[in-house]
Amino acid sequence: MAITAAMVKELREMTGAGMMDCKKALTKTEGDMDAAVEFLRENGLAKAAKKAGRIAAEGLVAVALSDDAKEAAIVEVNSETDFVAKNDTFKAYVAEVADQALTTAAADIEGFLAEDSKAEAGKTVKEALDGKIAVIGENLNIRRFAKVSATDGFVASYIHAGGKIGVLVEVATDVVNDEIKEMAKNVAMQVAAISPKYTSRDEVSKDYIEHETEILKVQAMNENPDKPENIIEKMIVGRLNKELKEVCLLDQAYVKAEDGKQAVGKYVEQVAKANGANVTIKGFVRFETGEGIEKKEEDFAAEVAAQLK
Repeated sequence: MAITAAMVKELREMTGAGMMDCKKALTKTEGDMDAAVEFLRENGLAKAAKKAGRIAAEGLVAVALSDDAKEAAIVEVNSETDFVAKNDTFKAYVAEVADQALTTAAADIEGFLAEDSKAEAGKTVKEALDGKIAVIGENLNIRRFAKVSATDGFVASYIHAGGKIGVLVEVATDVVNDEIKEMAKNVAMQVAAISPKYTSRDEVSKDYIEHETEILKVQAMNENPDKPENIIEKMIVGRLNKELKEVCLLDQAYVKAEDGKQAVGKYVEQVAKANGANVTIKGFVRFETGEGIEKKEEDFAAEVAAQLK
C-alpha cells in the first residue's frame, strides 16, 4: 500500500513521533493507522494513546453556575483569530452562551442551536450566533457544551489563562465551607494543569488495562530481551501503575503538595478529615480551546511530502 504524506502527518499528530519513524510504522503495518500507533508505542517512540497534534482553533471556554452551585455548564466557542478572542464583545457573547447552556434541555449542539435564545428574544441560538458573526466580522462556532449537576454537594469551577482552559468538578460532600470550597478549586486547577483522563481507577475499563498491559509487555521485552519472564512481569506492573498515576486524577501527585509526593486523593482526604466532612470527587469536565481540531497546514504537508520522496 502506498504511504501518503497525509497519512504520515496524521500519525505524527496522533503520536508525536518523528516523521521517518511514522513512515516506517505505516510501511510495517501496511497503512493500518491503529496498528502503526501500537508499533510506535511498542518501540518506545510514542506516548500511550495521547494525541500530540497542534491545537489550531482560537476562541474561549466559559462556565456558568447556578446560585447554589449545584448546577453548572461549560462551553467552548471558537473564533478565527486570537485578536477576536480577546475582544470584549466576543467575551460577553461567550458568557451568554454559557448562561444559555446552564438551562438548556438540548442533548447535542444541533438541538442547542435550534432552541430559543435567552439573550435575544425572538431568535434561536443559531440566529443569535449569525448576528454576532455579522457584527464581529469573523466566523464563529459554538463547538461544544456540557452540564454537571451535584445533588449532594456542589460544582467547583476554574478558568485558566483567561479562557483557554475551563474545568468543572463535581463534589459530593456533607459539609460546605470555605476550606472545602478551596480544596475543590485546587482540584479543578489540578485538572486544568495535568489533564487527567479519569477521576479514579474505578473508571478505567478492563479492556484498557489489558490493552496497555500487552503494549507494555512488548515494550519491556524489546528493551530487555535477556530478562527472565518474572522480571518482565514486575516491570509491567510497575509501568502500568506509573501510567495509571498519570491518567487518574486521584492518583496524580498533587501539584501544590509540600512534599511533591502527596496524591490528590490523599489531599482531599486530609481536608475532609480536618473539617469533619465526607467528601468524594465524583467527576470532572475539562475543555481546552481548540483541543482536537486540526489546522490546515499546507506547508507542513509539503514538507512531509518532500521527505517521503
